[in-house]
Amino acid sequence: MSEIKFYNTFSKQVEVFEPVEAGKVKLYSCGPTVYSHPHIGNFRSFLMADLLKRFLAFKGFEVSHIMNITDVGHLLDDADEGADKLEEAARKEKKDPLEIAAFYIDSFNAAAEMLNMQPADSFPRATEHIQEMIDMISTLVDKGHAYVVGHNVYYDVTTFKDYGKLSGNTLDDLNAGARIEVNSEKKNPQDFALWKHDPKHIQQWDSPWGRGFPGWHIECSAMSSKYLGEQFDFHTGGEDNIFPHHECEIAQSEGASGKKWVNYWMHARFLMFDGEKMSKSKGNLYTIQELVEKGFKQNAIRYALISSHYRQNYNFTFDGLKAAETAIEKISQCVFTIKDKAKGNAETSVRDEVTAFINKAIAEFDAALCDDLNVSKALAAVFELVKDANKLADPTAGEAEAIVTAIEKIDSVLGVLKGAGEEEIPAEIVELAEQRKQAKLNKDWAAADEIRDKVTAAGFVIEDMPKHEYRIKKADA
Repeated sequence: MSEIKFYNTFSKQVEVFEPVEAGKVKLYSCGPTVYSHPHIGNFRSFLMADLLKRFLAFKGFEVSHIMNITDVGHLLDDADEGADKLEEAARKEKKDPLEIAAFYIDSFNAAAEMLNMQPADSFPRATEHIQEMIDMISTLVDKGHAYVVGHNVYYDVTTFKDYGKLSGNTLDDLNAGARIEVNSEKKNPQDFALWKHDPKHIQQWDSPWGRGFPGWHIECSAMSSKYLGEQFDFHTGGEDNIFPHHECEIAQSEGASGKKWVNYWMHARFLMFDGEKMSKSKGNLYTIQELVEKGFKQNAIRYALISSHYRQNYNFTFDGLKAAETAIEKISQCVFTIKDKAKGNAETSVRDEVTAFINKAIAEFDAALCDDLNVSKALAAVFELVKDANKLADPTAGEAEAIVTAIEKIDSVLGVLKGAGEEEIPAEIVELAEQRKQAKLNKDWAAADEIRDKVTAAGFVIEDMPKHEYRIKKADA
């Protein structure tokens, strides 16, 4: 069997995987900040964690997976000044922050289900773990890693000698490039807030330092320690989490416990769309729901998002989604064809050459994923199996079962065959919906009504949504 190896962001090299506890894996993933609908860029890192978890289970490990929900404390610029992302959304939508959080948690869960993500064992919410954060902050103050100024508490980065090792940033470099210091309370420009006092903040809790709310970084440290212990195997996230978020998490967690916290750090690189950086201004921050409404299959979106190595920037395109649909169809058609061919042959035996190409494919699939989740190479092994299976002219029932079982075993990791036959919105209906949207933007109400009637006559319904968006459903759905 191949050794399992992963690239560790902390050591900057590929390392052989050795679990903290034999046969078990503890995995923590930075989850969504629930102030808006998650988009495809967010899901690249979430699906990387899902692929990792599925593969480790495939290898026989018992995996405990925790993914947090950030519903307070994540500021707009990830620094210690500015508005809280959730509270900003609450003010814009004129709703309570908990209402906003609940709505977007539902949005995340719906999208995750569309992408066939296996749910984490627990989704702890920051607002439900304030006491754990206060306890950890108190420990850091007692150990001299943190200091209190009025009602605020800051982490003193100079007390943690390894600060900067994950990201490669040194304090000298960071301080040399720092902007003019705005917050005179800090001992050092790079010190970060553990507890903040702001009378204007909507969400407030009592603490030993007065009413306030936690800093973003302390949340993951406190919740991961509660659910996984002071030492665990994996921490995953997007590359934008490396600094300052994960760097600060290490300082907090190891400063509090005095132990090495996480053994392997894995980060997914950024997603591009049609060769451009994804952004609101470019209008390419597509949600999973929006892509489905445009007629793309859910499993094709998953396939596209996991088919490129997680440590490479990936250019997501509509053509790539179509190619993903074709690839999935090849695999699912192989399953259908081999079963159909074997209907007239009830023999349960399996010829040696069939066993050989099945075992070869499984071994190559396994070896590729053991090599830092080399999914491109793993997929090549899958399509070699499909090619060999399609060549069989007279498979026995036993051979058909063996091939289907192998493909199902592979798909326990990939998770792309679920929903292979799902109903999609025809492209011509999507096009009509887009035309109607444009007509409404142009205030051409007659044209918009005429297009709506065409869609209705074709057996579909357009549901208008906020901000000129829409949803298409079958009329009988």
